Amino acid sequence: MDLKSRTLSNFAELVKTGECKKFKGRLKVGVDLGTANTVLAVVDTANRPIAGISAPSHAIQDGVIVNYFESVQLVTKLKETLEERLGTELLYAAAAIPPGVSEGSVKSIGYVLEGAGFEVTNIVDEPTAASAVLKITDGAVVDVGGGTTGISILKDGKVIYTDDEATGGSHMTMTVAGHYRIPYEEAEVLKTQPEKEAEIFPVIKATVEKMALITEKFLKGYQVPAVYVVGGSSMFTEFTSVFEKRLHLPVYRPVHPLLVTPLGIAYCCQLPELSSKKEVK
Repeated sequence: MDLKSRTLSNFAELVKTGECKKFKGRLKVGVDLGTANTVLAVVDTANRPIAGISAPSHAIQDGVIVNYFESVQLVTKLKETLEERLGTELLYAAAAIPPGVSEGSVKSIGYVLEGAGFEVTNIVDEPTAASAVLKITDGAVVDVGGGTTGISILKDGKVIYTDDEATGGSHMTMTVAGHYRIPYEEAEVLKTQPEKEAEIFPVIKATVEKMALITEKFLKGYQVPAVYVVGGSSMFTEFTSVFEKRLHLPVYRPVHPLLVTPLGIAYCCQLPELSSKKEVK
């Protein structure tokens, strides 16, 4: 197992068990306000995973806050839970947005974190956050979120293009709901059951093919050696093969693709100088 995979596996275990690693010094927090889940990732200054927590959330759609009060309440609750586990106050956090959202949406996401008691030190786009974990210098990172498919194209370690389009996991769920004539909530549960994957994937394959088509459109005019897919909606076994067939490129999916972006957001949290009054005891 390489270092990236080991780091992601360690973080996944922390989220699953609720345990925390011992730490020294200051901590950085990444807050991923997803369409289906909100995830908080805590790392130290060396970007070593220290703690993590996840909870279902429906207060944001396609990068737009649709229920500000609910979002603040949830982030506050998750923050307080982690602080109790860690025995320390979490002061600084970064957030992320799908590429191309409005300036107003960017501000709203920042306000949610501030309302929960964080000082917001950075807001990045989601695929760029993912690339920080994957340590990609050349290639395309495709973040398949609940509401959107977003992309960042990197060359020589720099992001040269970002974009997104509104097709994501929620569209898969709507397709499942329509096919089986069941409520959306039931379809979401059915979609995420591993034992049902062989039955469900043919139902949502056309939606995955559309995501691949969106990615192909984004890549037009750019030469990339490979594509890296992240996000919970990419977890289907055949997901990468659909993309490879459309793009004619190698397509890689890291372990625990749902957790790549929140961990990357934490990496992107910028700690201020120690002269900050909040840290002077």
